[in-house]
Amino acid sequence: MPTYVAFLRAINLGPNRKFPKADIVAATEAAGGTDVLTHINTGNVRLTIGNRSPQKVAAVLEKAYEERAGFAVPTIVFTTAELRAIADDARELTRPDLERHYVYLLADEPDPDRVTAVHERSTDVNQVVVRGRAAHVLLGPGYEAGAVDPYKIEKSLDVVATNRNLNVVTTLADKWC
Repeated sequence: MPTYVAFLRAINLGPNRKFPKADIVAATEAAGGTDVLTHINTGNVRLTIGNRSPQKVAAVLEKAYEERAGFAVPTIVFTTAELRAIADDARELTRPDLERHYVYLLADEPDPDRVTAVHERSTDVNQVVVRGRAAHVLLGPGYEAGAVDPYKIEKSLDVVATNRNLNVVTTLADKWC
């Protein structure tokens, strides 16, 4: 059976969207996942499941998560090979002057015209590089603390997304892929 890595969006950020790790594991197992592991409490889940496409896995997990949590939990799923490639891209794109490197994990590949428009907004200091279902936001000197998404990636690319920092993406790829 294939192994996947799921990224849950918008959980444990405020008082109304709590979804503890133990509940995530229980819901993942109820959806048919085995060998379930989590990493920190921001919704990073590794699982083995019989479904053969990340989109089908996401749909099964979203249903189980909503039943368990009581609210919708958008879930973005990658094969371990896909996550390894995203981590490799992240390492390649890292520059010594970066103050922040966020990786937006995308539910679907964005429209090429939208990708071009986002790339055109890049500067020498701050860049967005979209590769497949990942958008790397590279923020250089002068980064404004708290401005996690100055490019409004989800809106600009018109695709459901969740973000993780460089460290989380590379750590998960190293541990789980």
